[in-house]
Amino acid sequence: MTLLIRGGTVVNADRAFRADVLCEGGKIVAVGENLEAPAHAEVIDAGGQYVMPGGIDPHTHMQLPFMGTVTADDFYTGTAAGLAGGTTTIIDFVIPDPKQRLMDAFQTWRGWAEKAAADYTFHVAVTWWDDTVHEDMGTLVKRHGVNSFKHFMAYKNAIMADDETLVKSFRRALELGAIPTVHAENGELVYQLQRELLAKGIRGPEAHPLSRPPEVEAEAANRAIAIAGVLGTPVYIVHVSCAESLEAITRARARGQRVYGEALAGHLVIDDSVYRDADPEVARAYVMSPPFRSSHHQTALWQGLQGGNLHTTATDHCTFCAGQKGMGADDFTRIPNGCGGVEERMAVVWDAGVNTGRLTPSEFVRVTSTNAAQIFNIYPRKGSVSVGADADVVVWDPQGTRTLSAATQHSKGDFNVFEGRTVRGIPTHTVAAGKLVYANGDLRAERGAGRYVERPAFTGTI
Repeated sequence: MTLLIRGGTVVNADRAFRADVLCEGGKIVAVGENLEAPAHAEVIDAGGQYVMPGGIDPHTHMQLPFMGTVTADDFYTGTAAGLAGGTTTIIDFVIPDPKQRLMDAFQTWRGWAEKAAADYTFHVAVTWWDDTVHEDMGTLVKRHGVNSFKHFMAYKNAIMADDETLVKSFRRALELGAIPTVHAENGELVYQLQRELLAKGIRGPEAHPLSRPPEVEAEAANRAIAIAGVLGTPVYIVHVSCAESLEAITRARARGQRVYGEALAGHLVIDDSVYRDADPEVARAYVMSPPFRSSHHQTALWQGLQGGNLHTTATDHCTFCAGQKGMGADDFTRIPNGCGGVEERMAVVWDAGVNTGRLTPSEFVRVTSTNAAQIFNIYPRKGSVSVGADADVVVWDPQGTRTLSAATQHSKGDFNVFEGRTVRGIPTHTVAAGKLVYANGDLRAERGAGRYVERPAFTGTI
């Protein structure tokens, strides 16, 4: 298929310029002014709009079995929703059960993902340790293009990695040229605070943020950074939600340590008042970890993005419907953790970032696409509108508006954490692998069209 995007302003992470973009065979084959299109080419008029790299969401959970249930969005519905919002690649998570071989879990997730409508790749979680984990990490890097491994410092008695596991896995990742990623919350502290709140009879969703205060996140972030620093391993902190964690990252980076931070779109614009909603069903819908924070933390996160100490924006897209969230109606610790957002992320970040002057359009591209591609070693194949890159492109109308709502979203979740928010700046067209998959509200996602993306190891002694 040949496709010409004509008359727009190309925005990359380094610069913006007027150019047409010609896509053929799933690749960008020309970028320049006044390009000639073959007679059979499909033409998109991008006049008055931006032409940007397709979004990369580096943190999603599609079809995730968790807390006794499975997320509402599978790899097809979740990636299709992403395409409608301008996201053309996701990095999801393979999460082995305790004592399960990493390779067995990886093959299971690969099977689930075959229905994806957009490109996908995986972080693989290290939830326990023995010699087989050491072996499987090597196999995943060398044969399957996995270059990142996830570590949950939370969820005691389930998937929490203790310090021994962190040290051994971080060291192995360094040997292999892979990067550890970390969910930073002190799982023991969370567990004890949960028990105390329940003993006091505080059982509703308002207890969730009380059991996971900023100090719990900051302690774990500091510990992970310290371990990585001793070993000389780069580290990526997922869903940074509070000023204290950002401070830990900023201090480490000032010392020259290679630490990266990720912010969620939800944490940038939603505060903790949602847990005190008069309707407990609504309050439960916002339960995710780390929780939404008070407003001064949102200010800090924006400063982190502006100052270059937070590098990516993600969603932690993990959708559970009201019936599933209701499993914790009488015990907040049983509410499945997770919220949606893969469709809304880019519009929310543009509206709250670019429209307020916090971010330039090029900085927006950096934090929604390019930085993720560079950190996880798929740049410039992804994250760039340039010759030779994958033809993953979003045409963006900076004046277009949309009101975000569960009633109109493509996700299969029955709640939208951004409900009622009107955003200015929306995608009009999304191109994935050279195919027009979204056009002015018409979603043309194809089941199984997504490709598994291998990510090469960084320099290392494999």
